[in-house]
Amino acid sequence: MEYGEYAKVYDGLNSSEDIERLEGEGYDARFLETLYTQKVNRSVKKKFHTVRKKSKEILRDWAGGESICSIADRLGYPPVLTAMTIFLEDGCTKKVFWEYVRDPSLLDSPETAAELREATEKDIVYSPQADQRQKERGKWGEGLLWEWLDGQDVSYKTEQDERAAGATGKTPDCLLDSPMEFEGREIRWIESKASFGDAVEFRYNCKNQLVPYTELFGPGVVVYWTGHLDGLETPDGITVEDIGIMDKKLESL
Repeated sequence: MEYGEYAKVYDGLNSSEDIERLEGEGYDARFLETLYTQKVNRSVKKKFHTVRKKSKEILRDWAGGESICSIADRLGYPPVLTAMTIFLEDGCTKKVFWEYVRDPSLLDSPETAAELREATEKDIVYSPQADQRQKERGKWGEGLLWEWLDGQDVSYKTEQDERAAGATGKTPDCLLDSPMEFEGREIRWIESKASFGDAVEFRYNCKNQLVPYTELFGPGVVVYWTGHLDGLETPDGITVEDIGIMDKKLESL
């Protein structure tokens, strides 16, 4: 995706309503949900310490009658994380808080349970339902990768295979049993990503996974199934692809 189009979509993604609007303009729902999730996660990292410093004030506002969702909107902070700030400041543990999120009826107060239920339904990034959708996107991407490799009779080991064999370090989603040629390059592994490969995401993935893979196994491919930004600066040994890889082939060396 060209940067101009990416910036337009990214800047326009500020709520679930924006996802629906942009989907109506022809953008893929998985791409929009993924990019929105990344944007919210980055915002949370920037605001986390500021919100935490205000936790006593936030609890006081809620105890005074302002709703969780109202406070979340005012702070520009996810509803579920706003609720967690309130509950923890009020003496609740994280473990118990997430039990309440999964089942608000456990709360003694029906009013608080209704508020938490509303916050959970509104939060499309940090709710259990959102977490499940993210896991499903990850499984969808891995399924496409396995389908692509199996369709070419390529032999490989999954991350689960490597773990079962005793691997304890960094392990790609697919480690090829033999080096293959892809787009004129030798590759030895393939990593599946259900995220969108913009500059921030790619730098993070390179530092934490992709570059270490090249050091351990050699060159490989990372596939951003919902798309990636054009013109990413790629370190040696890393090739970036999107769902278009399904129309390409591996060749024996």
